[in-house]
Amino acid sequence: MADDRERRIEVMDTTLRDGEQTPEIAYTPAEKLQIARMLLANLGVDRVEIAGTRVSEGEHEAARLITRWARRVRMLRRVEMLGYCDGKTSVDWIVSAGGRVLNLLAKGSERHCVAQLRMSPEEHRTRVATTLDYARKRRVRANVYLEDWSNGVRDSFDYVFAMMKMLGEHRVDRVYLPDTLGILNPADTSRYIGLMVSTWPQVHFEFHGHNDYGLATANSLVAVETGARGIHTSINGMGERAGNTRLAEIVAALHDHSSYRTGVNESRLVAASRLVEIFSGKAINANAPIVGGDVFTQTAGIHADGDAKAELYASRLAPDRFGRRRRYALGKLSGKASLDQNLERLGIELPDEARDLVLKRIVELGDKKHAVVPEDLRFIIADVLKTPREQMVQVASYEVSVGSDSVPRAKVTVSYRRKTSTAQASGDGGYDAFMNALKKAVKKFRLEVPILQDFRVRIPPGGRTSALVETVITWRGEAGEDSWSTLGVDSD
Repeated sequence: MADDRERRIEVMDTTLRDGEQTPEIAYTPAEKLQIARMLLANLGVDRVEIAGTRVSEGEHEAARLITRWARRVRMLRRVEMLGYCDGKTSVDWIVSAGGRVLNLLAKGSERHCVAQLRMSPEEHRTRVATTLDYARKRRVRANVYLEDWSNGVRDSFDYVFAMMKMLGEHRVDRVYLPDTLGILNPADTSRYIGLMVSTWPQVHFEFHGHNDYGLATANSLVAVETGARGIHTSINGMGERAGNTRLAEIVAALHDHSSYRTGVNESRLVAASRLVEIFSGKAINANAPIVGGDVFTQTAGIHADGDAKAELYASRLAPDRFGRRRRYALGKLSGKASLDQNLERLGIELPDEARDLVLKRIVELGDKKHAVVPEDLRFIIADVLKTPREQMVQVASYEVSVGSDSVPRAKVTVSYRRKTSTAQASGDGGYDAFMNALKKAVKKFRLEVPILQDFRVRIPPGGRTSALVETVITWRGEAGEDSWSTLGVDSD
């Protein structure tokens, strides 16, 4: 018999239900379908919670889209929907949406039961039982949330005990233990999950964490160590207030800090994070573990030096594990090792004297609070060393014509290794016309023009038309390789 510590932990992701309670977030049915497919087919989570019953017609349409797809790919049992203790209503809603799994929201604390529902515990248990009986009649499987369980297990264990006794009589698949207000710490989580598991060892318990104290990942890890058989997550920690347990964080933490395993494909975590970022409009924090833009970037020169000599600053949390690459930032904290790492990646070799001049310029820019990205190196080299050969390609001149009653047109002249090429083109807008002309101009030199992926423009306070503007542009190659960024400062 396998050691319990080696068993697989189930992951139920609630990005599409609890995660949609993030302020100002509402996904379209098509977006919900794309996220559900990413979670189940690409990431490999065990189950997804996609909707709450009785919310809206749009919610019903999204649920129908997802269940239709899930049935076709034989994943329908992995699709769950939140319902209420309302007899037939929620169950019928789920069935009409094509679903087969109900996550029933019951009260896990006596205070919630009495103060919010205005019911006695006995009355509430009767409502729960009636809804479960009807779900079984409609052949809908049932899991049960014990809402506010983290308060209930502490303040009214007799109430929780009576609820669990009733649930045992109705053969629910799983019991979900929510830290609804995110009040637990790891010691409390261990104590109360341990109490539930030791009292009801045959029940499949899952922990549903919230991040109000920034402890959701730690609490989820402890919950698993103490006997919970599953955890609930959301991509990017989406959810109301401080959000839910972050999927990427807890998966990596479980894999690295316990002997437990999930079925989640770590290499797809960043792609899923980006998809939710786009659909939600909520930017990922640059320092968010695993998926943030800065988390695999070394800034201090001593770190770059240690990595170059013996990978001294590497850990199990390696970027290639998540489909990413380590970067070495350039700024006032940079040393020769940071510069050398970036030069090597760009395929540029410089003599020591030239390298020192470039490093000095990078530090000067850093002192002035200018961000220096590795792709700026070619331009810094050309500026500092005054060596045109390092800046082989230049847009020598351009003209862009845009009018309300005319087709946008552009004329671009490009110089390359002392040769020039001029081309004209039209487009859907000024930028499109410029890029079309640029592509035609460099075709003569057999050069590839990158594809614009994203851009950010930062304007100083005041909004003057003569103000300096900083623009950071993200590009990717036509072959789909890693993206990179360039920075420019000019008048608006």
